[in-house]
Amino acid sequence: QVQLEESGGGLVQPGGSLRLSCAASGSIESMNTMDWYRQAPGKQRELVATISSGGNTNYADAVKGRFSISRDNAKNTVYLQMNSLKPEDTAVYYCTARTGSRRYWGQGSQVTVSS
Repeated sequence: QVQLEESGGGLVQPGGSLRLSCAASGSIESMNTMDWYRQAPGKQRELVATISSGGNTNYADAVKGRFSISRDNAKNTVYLQMNSLKPEDTAVYYCTARTGSRRYWGQGSQVTVSS
């Protein structure tokens, strides 16, 4: 069982930046992927970014060029750097860890982009 805890969310103006952190209770080196999802009010949850155990990354088209996912295995932490934020980025952001067919979820962190 892996527990995940997100931090770093908050209120930011359009064009601003935030960095989300996801701290895992155990080693993330064995996880096939670490991912960030988000869910906006009234919308389905969507995959935002993925990083594999080998460091390969993938992004949703809506965030390419603005968001960056990274991992620090020594700290068992994954990050999501979010730049040039837009109001449509407003959502609860969830960190997940996948190993085989199991996926673990954090509780989520609210990000609100508004002037």
